[in-house]
Amino acid sequence: MARLNNKSLFFTTSPRTPSKMIPEIRLLTEKLTGRTWDKLTQVDFIDLLAQSDFFEGSGSQKNKDFSARDRINRGPKALGFVNLKPHVELTDAGKAFVYGKRPQEIFLRQLLKFQLPSPYHVENRKIEGTFFVKPYLEIMRLIRDLESLSFDELKIFGLMLTDYTKYDTVKQAIVDFRAEKEKHKGQYKKFADETWTDTLLQTYSDTIDAGKTRTRETTDSSLKKFLTTKKSNARDYTDACFRYLRYTGLVSISHRNRSIAFYPDKLKEVDFILGNIDRKPVYINDIDRYKEYLFNPVIPVLYVDDIDNVKDNIMRISDYTQRQLSGKDIEQLKDLRDEIVAARKEAVIKAQVTEIKSYALYSEIIDTYNEIIADGYYDAPLMLEYNTWRAMTMLDGGNIKGNFKFDDAGQPLSTAAGNMPDIECDYKDFVLSVEVTMQQGQRQYESKGEPVARHFGQLKKRTGKDAYCLFIAPTINKACLAHFFGLNKIGISYYGGKTKIIPLELDQFMKLVENSYSYSTTPNPQNIRQFLDEVMQQEETATDENDWNDKIQACVSKWLTA
Repeated sequence: MARLNNKSLFFTTSPRTPSKMIPEIRLLTEKLTGRTWDKLTQVDFIDLLAQSDFFEGSGSQKNKDFSARDRINRGPKALGFVNLKPHVELTDAGKAFVYGKRPQEIFLRQLLKFQLPSPYHVENRKIEGTFFVKPYLEIMRLIRDLESLSFDELKIFGLMLTDYTKYDTVKQAIVDFRAEKEKHKGQYKKFADETWTDTLLQTYSDTIDAGKTRTRETTDSSLKKFLTTKKSNARDYTDACFRYLRYTGLVSISHRNRSIAFYPDKLKEVDFILGNIDRKPVYINDIDRYKEYLFNPVIPVLYVDDIDNVKDNIMRISDYTQRQLSGKDIEQLKDLRDEIVAARKEAVIKAQVTEIKSYALYSEIIDTYNEIIADGYYDAPLMLEYNTWRAMTMLDGGNIKGNFKFDDAGQPLSTAAGNMPDIECDYKDFVLSVEVTMQQGQRQYESKGEPVARHFGQLKKRTGKDAYCLFIAPTINKACLAHFFGLNKIGISYYGGKTKIIPLELDQFMKLVENSYSYSTTPNPQNIRQFLDEVMQQEETATDENDWNDKIQACVSKWLTA
């Protein structure tokens, strides 16, 4: 049981990407079902997770039990996918999520049941009466009523919607904020931060007046540190809310505007939810009835649970007639709908590829990179993967596969899973993995150094072809540069022998793209391999990693310019 100590909403932040829950829940319940969820079991889970082929990292080695609770208690337990008392077990909702055909559908049901307070989340005595809300339901209502909701609007105002009876007040505050924003063009960031500070000061006035501004994250009890911590947590919660809602398939994210909105063709489903689901939390003090409710995979009832609604949806997105659909049960109809949606998505992606290969999107791709560098996108890591896939596709000459996920509209949804390269390029005679990251400094080396090499080795062994790897980041950490320089010279069986990993800063990769655009013809695989081989040859003569880095720049500058 968690204690509610703050006066603002929170959302599940671990795992940050909903789809990553599925293999982790599967691992937990397949290996540890029936065990007591104590420190020993928690440590065993983290050890199993670290050994898995889908998890990047090893969890906290100093505090494994905390790492386990962070992965399982926050998301999987709170959303009803696992039951941890009296022992570990997969719930019916969890079975539908992990093994069912439509994980997004069951995920939506569980988000709509998440409530504060609950038997899982009990208010601290000092803030009793603050919470009475189903957070995701009310945030969806804000998005629908306001047509969209920006990241700033959610973090400043939406997180204060701790009681659904405050809805109109919060909604009006956002409307007023939008009107006032028009008066602060050119100074928006300052205006938004001042508004945010004022909101926090008002919300936590009792706490501040009582001098209780020390947070659990620090020993610093200053007001400045208090506000900084609250803002940091709010950013994390807002980001988590965006990501979890996006996974339902109902919403799209405008990365440039940092806002979220419903897809027009999903509005009937949204309106059904907002019109039919009770806004009041239930079974707050009855854990048995709450679990029965939370673990049920068929509640609440959704728009798509009505067979006529599913038929109507199919006929709107295809050429099927009522007669052709008659006689099919609802599961058969949902299967058919999913097939149609998947085919439409593939067609959209195929059309994108055709347009990309014509170099028609060259300027847009370069502009996107510049926006990423300038921190102009909501989800920069995802946009970096997506845009680099577009850039590699534009270079053409091979089968370019992005391992990130697309949504049903053919737009990027989530980054590649941790057990595979971000992008795989098959050029018949050789293969190329492309790994990208926004991380900088020592964190870049710690999180990417080993996985990049491992993915390279796996690709080389899987294909049986000569393999190369491009590692792209806004800046290359010196430890990463040294690491890859060494691995390229030392034969390690686990990584497929000597690696061929080439680190490129983003502006260097953009120069390659620019050179390809200016080239007299479309580059072919031989052109690409010529660059890769030239860089590796330069490494053989380099005195150290820094000398090699200088030589890489020379190779970049002259590629396709002769």
